[in-house]
Amino acid sequence: MPGPLHGFRILDLSAVISGPYGTMILADQGADVIKVEPPGTGDFTRSAGNKSGGMSASFLNNNRNKRSIALDLRHPDGVAVVKRLAATCDVIVQNFRPGVADRLGVGEAAIRAVAPTIIYVSISGFGEVGPFSQKPVYDPIVQALSGLASVQGGSDAERPRLVRTILPDKLTAITAAQAITAALLARARTGQGQHVRVSMLDAIVAFLWSSDMGGQTYVGKTVSQQRAASFIDLIYETKDGYMSVAVMTNDQWAALARTFGRPEWLEDPRFATTELRDLNINDRLALIQSVLIGRTTGEWMEILEPAGVPCVPVLTRSEMIHHPQIEAAGIVVESDHPQAGRLRQARNAARFTATTPELRFGAPLLGEHAVEILREAGFSDEECDSLRLTALGDRS
Repeated sequence: MPGPLHGFRILDLSAVISGPYGTMILADQGADVIKVEPPGTGDFTRSAGNKSGGMSASFLNNNRNKRSIALDLRHPDGVAVVKRLAATCDVIVQNFRPGVADRLGVGEAAIRAVAPTIIYVSISGFGEVGPFSQKPVYDPIVQALSGLASVQGGSDAERPRLVRTILPDKLTAITAAQAITAALLARARTGQGQHVRVSMLDAIVAFLWSSDMGGQTYVGKTVSQQRAASFIDLIYETKDGYMSVAVMTNDQWAALARTFGRPEWLEDPRFATTELRDLNINDRLALIQSVLIGRTTGEWMEILEPAGVPCVPVLTRSEMIHHPQIEAAGIVVESDHPQAGRLRQARNAARFTATTPELRFGAPLLGEHAVEILREAGFSDEECDSLRLTALGDRS
């Protein structure tokens, strides 16, 4: 059986990561995603490094299961084609800076005039209003403004640090994908389309609030300078590498102390309760580190796992893809791409028992599906030919 979103069509005007990763999630789940790209250059990530067969890993890993058409949205013909395509779609997604879609002629009002019940999705950096709404936005900018860099630094008093992956972009994509499916469900119930707006700043602030904003939760109470969760990461050095050991409950703490041969830790008043262990976390983690350095990671895994102590080795990216858990779960899959060759990618994270997401095809070449997309939207052969020198940007 096809994926759960089979039968839905999405017109994707977005570029880079925050939009394309979100629409790829939906494409993996069965949606027909039509990717609209600028003629000649295509999505910016096509020009990124780390290429095979002329295709970048960044583009390949955010655009599989999509079809591509190249349209010049600065040309009236390109805008007209987008409108005709939108009339056949359930969703349209764009991540232009606020106001740009309207100026191009593909804003909500223009699209809804031809597709009254469409789900119109706008992804932005800071939202549509406010002093920063028109600022250019990149991932570090959002990490800094949202407080994420301060959280990552460990304390308000410490030097802020960036998360070493583009978390705001990718979390925004996941948030948008969930919101799109929610809007489609609402439309199925009411028959009405709507405008879904997602900003990177919104996504990160909401993400932080579930675990990192306790000191800002109670209105009217004085908030002291944020205490560090820890100045020591829960990554420990062993005799031959690194591992993570994370104990939360009283039983886990007791198991760790007994396994380490440190029963005195159970009598130490600093560690008597979960709250006290949190308050004295630096002392606690320093003690754990002093013991773990004495054996190899493998030796500790054999000792700690049977005792019920949560622990894993720290893996490099290359080690991760061959770990027994990754292989047993089938998380990383291989496929053949006609242009880029043999690929290794992560599968769609959500698994369905009845409507299984599948890899139908890899990321498209620029404009690869232009003619079939146009014909499906009702364009005649003559119209397709007439568009080649204008909307499609074919200068040959």
